[in-house]
Amino acid sequence: MFAQSQPSGTFTNPLLPSGADPWVIYQDGYYYYTNSTQNSLVIWKTKNLGEMAKAEKKTVWVPEPNTPYSKELWAPELHYLNHKWYLYYAADDCNNNHHRLYVLENSSPDPLQGTWVFKGKLNDDSDKWAIDGSVFEHKGKLYLIWAGWEGDENGQQDIYIAKLKNPYTVEGKRVKISSPLYDWEKNGDLHDAANPPHVNVNEGPEILAHGKKLFLIYSASGCWTDFYALGMLTASADADLLDSESWAKSAQPVFKKSEANGVYAPGHNSFFKSPDGKEDWIIYHANAMPGQGCGSFRSPRMQKFSWNADGTPNFGIPQRTGIPMAVPSQRK
Repeated sequence: MFAQSQPSGTFTNPLLPSGADPWVIYQDGYYYYTNSTQNSLVIWKTKNLGEMAKAEKKTVWVPEPNTPYSKELWAPELHYLNHKWYLYYAADDCNNNHHRLYVLENSSPDPLQGTWVFKGKLNDDSDKWAIDGSVFEHKGKLYLIWAGWEGDENGQQDIYIAKLKNPYTVEGKRVKISSPLYDWEKNGDLHDAANPPHVNVNEGPEILAHGKKLFLIYSASGCWTDFYALGMLTASADADLLDSESWAKSAQPVFKKSEANGVYAPGHNSFFKSPDGKEDWIIYHANAMPGQGCGSFRSPRMQKFSWNADGTPNFGIPQRTGIPMAVPSQRK
């Protein structure tokens, strides 16, 4: 169900009828949203995420054809760094084995305006398969996190971190900080002759800072299964983030399907604050029925979350679609 109208001050999920890998950033009074569209990069601009269907929308980048980055554009993220906009995304030449990360730059204050300049491939020296790149700043240093393969063949996706010299250049070697460990991370049987029979998955890493801790929230199990869910790594804010021993994995998922609410395979999220800065929100994609897999059935949904007494996030359970909820709290 997709409701485009609701009482003033409320919204209902899903925000759009389709849209995998949703990303949101709030800047200068506007929310900017993007999701995977496969062949281009599109940005939505709105003051009210609950009215996404009415938001200004612009295709800001269409790659040149017949390049290593012209097909299967996945999981775009929009970041504002050093007074410029950057768009990070994964792409290939229609061969998944060739997926790598790429980055664009725009010096306009409004990312829907100005010129997007292709800065090239964003990779470490290993130059291995890579998707789901995300960037965060911590204590004056810039880091890249992503999902990748240890070798050159599909079979398992791990999560890596590396330091960035600038928003479009990796500095130093990659460090693996998460591999599928628990059973709930290993739902990944495939029934496709073009792929391995089974793939274990950790992907979609996102940083959530709170107090003296950093939480890395990631998606686990194959997106083609109903068991796609969110896991969590925790590190001290004072730790060496490039040391794999600094990250501790939670034994249980922190957000998973709710058959009671009709929500399946929730994952690949991002985080944002309400306009008044007082509320924490998660945006994610999910399916409305079992067995819908990784296709266009995935739709973006958002909900407010809270914090446990020990400082860890409490995402609750994914909410049923079509239920009116209050929009993120506005500035007075």
